[in-house]
Amino acid sequence: MATIEERLTAAGADVSGLSDGELTGSAPTTNVGQVERWACAVGGGALALYGVTRGSLGGIALALMGAALVQRGVSGHCNVYEAMNFSTAEGGALRNSENVSVPAERGTKVEKSVTINRPASELYSFWRNFENLPRFMNHLESVTVTGGDRSHWVAKAPAGTSVEWDAEVYNEKEGELIAWRTLEGSQVASAGSVRFEEALGGGSTVVRVSLKYDPPGGKLGSLVARLFGENPEQQIDEDLGRFKQMMESGGAADASGRSASAGK
Repeated sequence: MATIEERLTAAGADVSGLSDGELTGSAPTTNVGQVERWACAVGGGALALYGVTRGSLGGIALALMGAALVQRGVSGHCNVYEAMNFSTAEGGALRNSENVSVPAERGTKVEKSVTINRPASELYSFWRNFENLPRFMNHLESVTVTGGDRSHWVAKAPAGTSVEWDAEVYNEKEGELIAWRTLEGSQVASAGSVRFEEALGGGSTVVRVSLKYDPPGGKLGSLVARLFGENPEQQIDEDLGRFKQMMESGGAADASGRSASAGK
């Protein structure tokens, strides 16, 4: 894995004059994790550049915010985290319990639904095999079932990187509900559920997805991610659209979201 210095240099950041401690995270009170530091540095640089090019008071504010993010990424320290006695660094407060949860006041929540003209039992069975999910979720690179109710996930992140986490199913009702949460050591804290409800009139199923997650950098990280086109609400909406098309057509979805038989 590339070092902080290598990642910042690749992103175009000037790391000359920084101490080894500032680059490696050994500077005092490191409370920001590696992934979050990278996101802050790259996202902050992009935000600062955008603000400067605007040449207005609003642009200056954006540039200052971007500079603060870059500083946070380089130093590995966040004053707000320190005041809260919170840390996303290795061994920090986020990893003090086996199951990572997202506090009510933190994170991003997304809820989406779609009606699919297939029985709930069929949709549930397909979704429950998590290794099927990358077939219609474009942001996922892979999902590997590691045993029991646990699995390992790899997702695409901004600027061509990836994020990994382990998750477990903690609540389940066959044919109706799957609920999961991330585990200790995960780079993203998240919890979510998918419900399969019979639609009025029968024959169709309403699939409801509820997801709450705390991305690297918290809510500010979500805003930075959107600069790179990573909108979680849009992603899930598009994923469900591909899931609907795939299940109703009976064929696998390709990268563009069209069924393998589309256009024939």
